[in-house]
Amino acid sequence: MTDLLDKAVAAVRRMSAAEQDTIAQAMLSLAQIAEPLDVEPEHRAAVTAGLEQADRGAFVEGEANEIIAAAFARVRDAP
Repeated sequence: MTDLLDKAVAAVRRMSAAEQDTIAQAMLSLAQIAEPLDVEPEHRAAVTAGLEQADRGAFVEGEANEIIAAAFARVRDAP
């Protein structure tokens, strides 16, 4: 395992069980071990924008658990 993946796993271990399951499903989906995640129609634009940012290498800096928690909060609190 690489150092970066070790750091990511350590960050995920500090999350709640539900958040860990979400991250695990995403990782398995990316590794093509599990079925792709279904994205709700109202979230597709945000997911597409995020993928475009990743393609450009435009990543947010900060602690992974804080970034992920903030992203979930934005989706949860969206009108």
